[in-house]
Amino acid sequence: MTKKTTDNQQELNRAPRSADTRESLESRKPWQRPSTLETPEPPEGYEYRWIRAEIANQPDKKNVMSRLREGFELVRAEEIQNFELPTIQDGKHAGVISVGGLLLAKIPLETRQERNNYFTDRSQTMQQAIDNDLMKESDDRSPIERPRRSSSVTFGGGKR
Repeated sequence: MTKKTTDNQQELNRAPRSADTRESLESRKPWQRPSTLETPEPPEGYEYRWIRAEIANQPDKKNVMSRLREGFELVRAEEIQNFELPTIQDGKHAGVISVGGLLLAKIPLETRQERNNYFTDRSQTMQQAIDNDLMKESDDRSPIERPRRSSSVTFGGGKR
């Protein structure tokens, strides 16, 4: 590319051709604090989750094995395209994505929902058992009423 100057001389544009790309023409993104556990979009039908592999520089094999039994699968670097994440170089989990004692794992959304339903049902059953024990201990002279549990979330105003 050349430019004309007032002296009718041509001035060369010495910028490399690679500088004339779409990226250089896009507006810059505002600064934001970098995330140490940044992950790419998971494959369709899956969710990513970081699981603890070590605590205080000691391996936490029990936690990793229990998560694998729950349905999590460890994510290997070759499964993720166009996204750079650190991996374990050697040992049992060589090639698995790892940051600061955490391993990246994926779980099918159906399995995750079944797992969440199980723990929700379990906590409700435990709460009912506690309420029943409390009612057994109730004295007729000063009865304990059944606890009323409710929650409400409001945004920008009071309850209606």
